[in-house]
Amino acid sequence: MFTATTHIRVRYGETDQMGYLYYGNYALYYEVGRAEAIRQLGFTYRQLEEMGIMMPVAELNVQYYRPALYDELITVKTILKELPQSSKIQFHTELYNEEGVFLNKGVTTLVFFDPVEKKKVEMPPELFDRLKPFFTVE
Repeated sequence: MFTATTHIRVRYGETDQMGYLYYGNYALYYEVGRAEAIRQLGFTYRQLEEMGIMMPVAELNVQYYRPALYDELITVKTILKELPQSSKIQFHTELYNEEGVFLNKGVTTLVFFDPVEKKKVEMPPELFDRLKPFFTVE
């Protein structure tokens, strides 16, 4: 299993009138978590795009438990529970507030896509090689 963690402070413009993180902005926090997870593996989305790989979102599921509040520092935990074996990759995301209280979870499914050929492709071998050690059972 691969896990990456990053932090985001809830900005005023991201909240509703109650000071709660607006429900539609959780997907943006998930995206930050995914981008930072990929960065921790030694890649960026830009590098993947330069390799001819796009990663569009195919599915997003979100469950809200408690609100994230204005000015709280949110921990975004991004988890790959399994090593992708096809053109799909699933990122599990959990959000926690500063006290470590669980707030929200979601699963985002993306696909590896070749924009020139307009078709799904396998995960780039370079990314697979970086992820594989996290899933090797000894």
